[in-house]
Amino acid sequence: MYQQGYEDIFEGHQMGIGAWAWGDRLVWGYGKGYSLADLREVFEISIRSGITFFDTAEVYGQGESENILGQFLETTQQKIFIATKFMPFPWRLNRQALINALKGSLKRLRVEQVDLYQIHQPLPPINIETWMEGMIEAVQRGMTRAVGVSNYDLDQMQRAFDRLIRDGIRLASNQVEYHLLNRKIEKSGLLQRANELGIKIIAYSPLAMGVLTGKYTPDSPPSGIRGARYNKRVLLKIQPLLNLLKEIGEQHYKTPARLP
Repeated sequence: MYQQGYEDIFEGHQMGIGAWAWGDRLVWGYGKGYSLADLREVFEISIRSGITFFDTAEVYGQGESENILGQFLETTQQKIFIATKFMPFPWRLNRQALINALKGSLKRLRVEQVDLYQIHQPLPPINIETWMEGMIEAVQRGMTRAVGVSNYDLDQMQRAFDRLIRDGIRLASNQVEYHLLNRKIEKSGLLQRANELGIKIIAYSPLAMGVLTGKYTPDSPPSGIRGARYNKRVLLKIQPLLNLLKEIGEQHYKTPARLP
């Protein structure tokens, strides 16, 4: 029997908040340009705006993102959709490692169950099927409502789907980078196949780590690791796109970041 209600876990959640920057100092500079108080304001504004999907991971801020979200969850009566991720580090060699990691995430989040648990990356040496067996156990133990993957290509996503379906569980989602500067999933066939299988695509970095907001220029690129990826050369190349987004936004009284 197929897992019942799998299509309903995302009902009412067309938008979500990614919590990569919550507590992350290396990439996002947490504690410099923004603080815990700022994140609390983001959380509260999101809830008031009807956005109740929050996506985090055990590696974001080395667990601090989950911890911060857990703190905020204790301050609201609103039902929150919680998604987090397992990182298959090479020293994690069996499915019990996944269960143990999920226990740690649940403790930091201060909950007994997450709505969606995802494999963060398809890293060796453990194969996809073994991790899916760990996910099956997590579902059966009531630790997560649904199973997802992240950064899986077409073949990897199919393998995950095939292993789960043998135990009557559907692969709920694949979280991938997807924005105007990265549309690979449209060309690779991944998006089409996901639609055929009923797998939701969760787009991360939909604003290209802030670049598509128009905030950064060739003379003022992002700092740190983001600046290495979106450097002056890249920003010069995409200026026509950014100018077009700004022009369209002005016509509709919106900033580029608010365009559909």
